[in-house]
Amino acid sequence: MTSPSVPSSTPPSAVGRRAVLGAAAAAPVLAGLSGTASAAPAARRRPPRLKGGGDLGPNVIVFDPSTPGIQATLDEAFARQEKDQFGPGRYQFFFKPGTYQGLNAQLGFCTSVSGLGLSPDDTTIHGDVTVDAGWFDGNATQNFWRSAENLALVPANGTNRWAVAQAAPFRRMHVRGDLNLASSTYGWASGGYIADSRIDGTVGPYSQQQWYTRESAVGGWTNAVWNMVFSGVEGAPAQSFPDPPYTTLDTTPVSREKPFLYLDGERYRVFLPALRRNARGVTWGSGTPRGTSLPLERFYVARPGDSAATLNRALEQGLHLLLTPGVYHVDQPVRVNRPDTVVLGLGYATLVPDNGVTALKVADVDGVRLAGFLIDAGTVNSPVLLEVGPRGACRNHAANPITVQDVFIRIGGAGPGRATTSMVINARHTIVDHTWVWRADHGEGVGWETNRCDYGVVVNGHDVLATGLFVEHFNKYDVQWNGERGRTIFFQNEKAYDAPNQAAIQNGSLKGYAAYKVGDHVTTHEGWGMGSYCYYNVDPTIVQHHGFAAPERPGVRFHHIMVISLSGNGQYECVINDTGAPTSGTNTVPSVVVSYP
Repeated sequence: MTSPSVPSSTPPSAVGRRAVLGAAAAAPVLAGLSGTASAAPAARRRPPRLKGGGDLGPNVIVFDPSTPGIQATLDEAFARQEKDQFGPGRYQFFFKPGTYQGLNAQLGFCTSVSGLGLSPDDTTIHGDVTVDAGWFDGNATQNFWRSAENLALVPANGTNRWAVAQAAPFRRMHVRGDLNLASSTYGWASGGYIADSRIDGTVGPYSQQQWYTRESAVGGWTNAVWNMVFSGVEGAPAQSFPDPPYTTLDTTPVSREKPFLYLDGERYRVFLPALRRNARGVTWGSGTPRGTSLPLERFYVARPGDSAATLNRALEQGLHLLLTPGVYHVDQPVRVNRPDTVVLGLGYATLVPDNGVTALKVADVDGVRLAGFLIDAGTVNSPVLLEVGPRGACRNHAANPITVQDVFIRIGGAGPGRATTSMVINARHTIVDHTWVWRADHGEGVGWETNRCDYGVVVNGHDVLATGLFVEHFNKYDVQWNGERGRTIFFQNEKAYDAPNQAAIQNGSLKGYAAYKVGDHVTTHEGWGMGSYCYYNVDPTIVQHHGFAAPERPGVRFHHIMVISLSGNGQYECVINDTGAPTSGTNTVPSVVVSYP
């Protein structure tokens, strides 16, 4: 059997040999993105019912321990994706349960690597899953959009390197050694997120500016820079903010882990982890994790070229959606109207709304799970890119909340894109677990008006919880929280770099829009471990009054918040409302408020 390979001259529209489900001995070939679907047959009065399950397409590559050429296949994908930050390439690598020797899976942009067991320990790699920053001279602040899930690693030299920035989750991983979160040069880094993972040794963040770790276990944690947050983490350092800047919560109030694909014998299923309250530690530490599963035949396996009408037809039939890697243009919203629907992306599958539509809308129903995909704004302004619950949603979803996990939104960078608001959460009890909502500050189609988007995340629903909220560079409020009893554990923000002058950000009588604004009418809200940074590089004289704004009420509380001026490019006068010291000139030192009010 020949080794899998990446055709060096394959155009993006070429279709390679596919990873067929259940073909245990097949050695799939890594090919370019699949092209558009073949021409549709003549119109029918009643379209045939869509089938669930089947082929995962050309950009899902499945290995087993006997597959030849695994390292060569991984290396060829990395050569394509290492620097291709905004290109169309999307890849998902799966490892069947078993033991693999001597591998180093280097991950570039829009690349995911995952095990196919029910437990990470079902799939063991004696080697590494590596992210470094050689492509960017050791600077890891742009190592976005890549992921590792559901694997056990025995690092070759005892330490696995995972030098990432935003949108790079490390989930359900077991590192039988140490974990280094910095590049090999220890250059700048701006991550990151770990959940449901066990690191037997020590985690070394080193140059990482901030990090959030949820419901995991660590053997130790070495240092901190600005903002390190832990909730439900066994072995986490004791709370000590601001020196060192550790925010440590014993448990996470409510959580539900991300759905994942796994093998049950030779059949593929999607596991749906159970809801946990006051959660601590990993879900998989003692036998089979709690939850349910669905056979792949219950999913419409979508491929690039599928229209929004096709996706909606599948949903109307009662199928769930599995979005295989690639870019999907949608000319109408993908509508999730059925309770407990799963929309799961592989390899950073990407929805692009055309003609100013909303990419995806969720009804006011229980238990919907959105996970593992990217939304790229289109060239025509969309009022909203992702809507979770319609306006006025009011149903109680406490027993079975909607979850939004590893769903990332991007405005600009890959080309001009525009929206008014990126994500709106109207449904009550929604859990937003790790998102990066980003108005691009670099790439193509970038400029104060070119990729304009006024608001990042707007929360209107009550009882919403955000765990790992990264929102950056919006023209007005990055986060506007109007719902009651909202909670955020970890927030990372940078204000828009490209504001042309002070007048461009003026907010009535205030200098600038807060990064995180709690509505004036809200009576109860709480946040832990939150930071806002400014780097006004077009006009470094810009002054931002504060990073956080909230009504002054006893029920509105913040713990461990900060603002930072990066090298003096802009300044903050206060941290929250009129409280907190101003930032200090060109010294990149946080101004902190330990507790507010």
